[in-house]
Amino acid sequence: MKTLQNQTLLYDEDCPLCQIYTVGFIKTKMLDSKGRKPFTDVSAVEQQFVDLNRATNEIALIDTKNKTVIYGVDSLLKILGNSFPWIEKIGKLKPIHFVLKKLYAFISFNRKVIIQSDTTYHQKVPCVPKFSMTYRFLYISFALIITTLVLFKFSSSVTNLPKTSIGREFLLAIGQIGFQTIFILNKKRETIINYIGNLMTVSLLGCLILLPLLIINSFFHVSDFILFYWFGTTVVVMYIEHFRRIKILKLPTYLSHTWVLFRVIALILILNLFK
Repeated sequence: MKTLQNQTLLYDEDCPLCQIYTVGFIKTKMLDSKGRKPFTDVSAVEQQFVDLNRATNEIALIDTKNKTVIYGVDSLLKILGNSFPWIEKIGKLKPIHFVLKKLYAFISFNRKVIIQSDTTYHQKVPCVPKFSMTYRFLYISFALIITTLVLFKFSSSVTNLPKTSIGREFLLAIGQIGFQTIFILNKKRETIINYIGNLMTVSLLGCLILLPLLIINSFFHVSDFILFYWFGTTVVVMYIEHFRRIKILKLPTYLSHTWVLFRVIALILILNLFK
C-alpha cells in the first residue's frame, strides 16, 4: 500500500469500530506508525485549528505539515484514495458522496448505542458525538424493522407456536419499547431515547444470533427442540448484554427484570389468544 505521509487521524478510543479500522490503516501501511491518536490526546496546538465539536461527530484527519484538517467521509476517502485513486474518484461523485455522508452520519451519531462502552468523561476533551434525534430515530426504526422480520421468520419456523404475522411481531417489538419506557418516564428525554437505542441494539444482537439457525433451517429442517434451545440461549445472552448496558448508562437494574417480564407476558398472551 502507498503510505499517506504527515497525516494523523483523531479517533474515538472508546469506539471499538473506530479502533479496528484505524489500526487497519496502520497495519496495511496506508498511514505511518504515527498515523492515528486518540481524540482525548489532542494537543493545545491542534485545538487551535481542529474543530473539536465537528471532530466528535466526524473523524478528523490532520495534515501535520500544513496544519489543515478534513473530516468524516472525506478523510477516509483521502486515505483510501492515496492507495486506490479510483475509490476516491467514485466516492466523490455527488450522488455517491451524498449517500456515503448520510451512511457515515447514521453510524457515527449512533456509535455509542451500537457499541456501548464506558466513556472517558473525566477527560478534558471526551469524544462524545452530538445527540441527534433524527439519526437516533432512524436507527431505532431500522432496528425495529430487522427485529420484526427476524422474529417473524423464527416464529414461523416453530410448529408448536400459534401462527404468526408481521403485524403481530411488529407490535411485540414496539410494545417492548413502550413497556420499558414506562419505568423510566421520570428521566430526561435524551436519557430515555439513548436507552431505547441501546434496547434496540440488544434486539439486533439477538437477531444476529438467531440468523445462522434460520439460514440452516431454510435448507434443512431443524426440530422445535433445537429452535427453542437456541432461542433460550439467545435470550440469556441478550439479558447479560442488556444488564451490562444499563449499568454503563447508570439506569435502574430492575429494567432487566421488566425486560424479561414483558417477554413472559407476551408469551402467555400469544399462547392463549392466538390458538
